[in-house]
Amino acid sequence: MTTSETSRGTFGKASVRDADVGGRTVLLRADLNVPLADGVITDDARIRAALPTIELLRDRGAAIVLVSHLGRPKDRDPALSMAPVAARLGELLGIDAALAPAVVGAEVAREAEDLDAGQVLVLENSRYEPGETANDPALADQLAALADVYVDDAFGAAHRAHATTEGIAHRLPAYAGLLLEREVRELTAVRDDPQRPLCVALGGAKVTDKIGVLGAFLDTADQILIGGAMCFSFFKSQGIETGDSLVEEEGVALAREVLERSDGARASLRLPTDLVIAARFDADAEHRAVDGVEVPEGWMGLDVGPKTVAAYADEIEKAGTVFWNGPMGAFELEPFAAGTRGVAEAVAAAPGMTVVGGGDSAAAMADFGLANEVDWLSTGGGASLELMEGRALPGVEALMERNGDG
Repeated sequence: MTTSETSRGTFGKASVRDADVGGRTVLLRADLNVPLADGVITDDARIRAALPTIELLRDRGAAIVLVSHLGRPKDRDPALSMAPVAARLGELLGIDAALAPAVVGAEVAREAEDLDAGQVLVLENSRYEPGETANDPALADQLAALADVYVDDAFGAAHRAHATTEGIAHRLPAYAGLLLEREVRELTAVRDDPQRPLCVALGGAKVTDKIGVLGAFLDTADQILIGGAMCFSFFKSQGIETGDSLVEEEGVALAREVLERSDGARASLRLPTDLVIAARFDADAEHRAVDGVEVPEGWMGLDVGPKTVAAYADEIEKAGTVFWNGPMGAFELEPFAAGTRGVAEAVAAAPGMTVVGGGDSAAAMADFGLANEVDWLSTGGGASLELMEGRALPGVEALMERNGDG
């Protein structure tokens, strides 16, 4: 990330920078929801993103009780234990980051109480407790009893009103971590005060996932570039044949509404003009580029075509600010990665401010070796979209105001 540490947007919540944590125990909510393969972490970027706040707290003499979710476990699935996360965190910090036996309970309380300054205790997967996603007050009470101060650095979970993100913030002095603060500042700046022109590239599969941010950007962006499978909902709404392409039926009417709104909107809405189609969803499938967007019966569109990539790259190059969220095609299959790679390379090379909105877009930037070539790479897919469309994030709203009022 090439932006300086001087953040651009506004943030009215209390920051961990101003918290008195010396000799105190801090419950730190981080987003350590890393990908695992057979118990091995395949990408530790989220752990690394949490390090600045952890190191600040340790430097200031705090003991840290760290809590995060990991996947969507059913009951207490041992495959989603925080054990590999605690081990990797300890390696990165150069300490022994102990793993608690559970999320809460008598033994956890004893281990938290025995922590010395600078030590880190990692709680088990917060979603092992059913009360986490239900924002159970009793669970929030038990968590609050483990510490003196609460710090939320989990921007990726800030749009969820869970016990570890929202409930506990009403029970302890509650501050924003460095990552969460920076996320809100950077994304808010794109939303509220971008350098013009503002070019927004949106991909992914579902119009329903992006309808809120689409509606918001119609009024604030200068260019909106549509890709991914959701373009087929737009095409179908216009009566264009989509063959066997993935079409979100609920999104067709929404796409039609967006197109109707775009006639009088600030933003110019652009759709692909050519495609890469295949006989089936498979890297070995027969495939070809087509000039146009009609998909024959028995074929499916799996990527935007080269003309579209060139046109989108031209708009990105001219932009003062670029925001990208969602792949242009099935980039996980090499024959259909060119569209997403082309947009990623254009974003990385753009002279303006560049922000990638987490999720699959962030994964694509990492896959293409471009993660460090953009100004801000968000850790929160859903959270970044909700913030961009102007929705309040429960995990942020519950924090103390900057003047210290809760």
